[in-house]
Amino acid sequence: MSDKNVDTEDRASFSLDVERRTIGSAIGSYFARLRSGDPGALPSILGLIVLVVIFSQVSDRFLTRYNIGNLPGQGAYIAVIGLGLVFVLLIGEIDLAAGTTGGMCAGFAARAVFSGDLHGAIPGFLFWSLIVSFVAAIGLAVWLKAYTGAVVIAIGLVIVATNLDKHLILALVAAVALGAAVGVFTGFLVAKVGIPSFIATLALFLAWQGVLLFALTSQPIGTSNYAFWFGLTNRNMSPALSWAFTIVVVAGYIGYTALKSLSAQRAGLAADALSLVLLRGGVIAVAGVVLTLLANQNRNTNTYAVTEGIPWAASISITLMIVCTIALSKTSWGRHLFATGGNQEAARRAGIDVVHIKVTAFTLCSSFGALGGILVASTSSSVSLGLGGGNILLFSVAAAVIGGTSLFGGRGKPRDAILGALVIVMIPNGLGLKPNLGVEYQQVITGVVLLIAAGVDALTRRRSLTR
Repeated sequence: MSDKNVDTEDRASFSLDVERRTIGSAIGSYFARLRSGDPGALPSILGLIVLVVIFSQVSDRFLTRYNIGNLPGQGAYIAVIGLGLVFVLLIGEIDLAAGTTGGMCAGFAARAVFSGDLHGAIPGFLFWSLIVSFVAAIGLAVWLKAYTGAVVIAIGLVIVATNLDKHLILALVAAVALGAAVGVFTGFLVAKVGIPSFIATLALFLAWQGVLLFALTSQPIGTSNYAFWFGLTNRNMSPALSWAFTIVVVAGYIGYTALKSLSAQRAGLAADALSLVLLRGGVIAVAGVVLTLLANQNRNTNTYAVTEGIPWAASISITLMIVCTIALSKTSWGRHLFATGGNQEAARRAGIDVVHIKVTAFTLCSSFGALGGILVASTSSSVSLGLGGGNILLFSVAAAVIGGTSLFGGRGKPRDAILGALVIVMIPNGLGLKPNLGVEYQQVITGVVLLIAAGVDALTRRRSLTR
């Protein structure tokens, strides 16, 4: 056989490596995924449509600009805590303490800012326990190779030890660092000690509720007097800044995906066709422009006040979703996370440090939990004695699962938490517009929606395993 014929056969055998995914093939592959048992975000999108139709019939105020503009502030904490839970669910674990971790971290931040001296404001044993916990968490993080977590925790240690936490923003940074420390400890218990995550985090769920009471000295602290903290979920961007945010997000997405497609084509690798890239970018651009136009209109029902611009809560959630998406889809760490969730033993045999992956997943989850606790305090205008408890964790887990993240690990995306949070927050919002419908309806409907989502997850997983 001649060298020419061999070269021709080699090229034919590797023809898929240079395949161009067109609009038609993308649609075909999407339906193929549906048939194989991977519905993706379809159930949550259908759920959103159904809820919008139902609640628009329940009250004509549901689709008003004022009510829709309130949704991001009401559901931001669910989205953020849900984002953190996505990392843990992807490896087939659960963190039941994410909500109370956030409440405890927000409690320490509030006490530090309110009193101006955390050392003198809380019992001495608690302050020094906090310092020792920071130091121990740094050591654990270094030992378990969670170096980024160690740096974040070290920053929190410096802030607390030097009394810099009397400044609001630094106190919030320290709160997130404390969340990272909790995550390292939780990951150690699960990945190294071997305690099932359900049991370990259930114990911590109870413990952090008690620590919150110590931090607050059994007295709630208001946050509405702190403009920055209160504004996280109750204020909006200016119209100019709203347009700048939309342009950066849309242009960044189109620019990155187009550059990736062209680079892959020049290298002779498989890539999305430019037509597909531009179609997706065009859809996102149209959606962004329409939403920004609507957000920049005055939606305040009072004639003497103006409320316009994209809510800060929405921009925070979207920005975190983008960062998480990049981390999961464009880094080796993200690929290792999916591999661990898909088959832990296979991942270990392939040389992946499964312990490290689990510790970093729990570290991120608790850090996002701390940020979610800060947002809860902003939404409710106070750090209450039960902050982070109640339905907060249940709603956050429900958001991730309803959005499409599998409870069995190995499947999910950060966008799932955002879509699921929209579904969750729409239920109490829509029911609240009908005063004669009590809170019991909210509980029942939310439970049914979660049960349906879990059922879809189980059935699709079973179908994918039998194909």
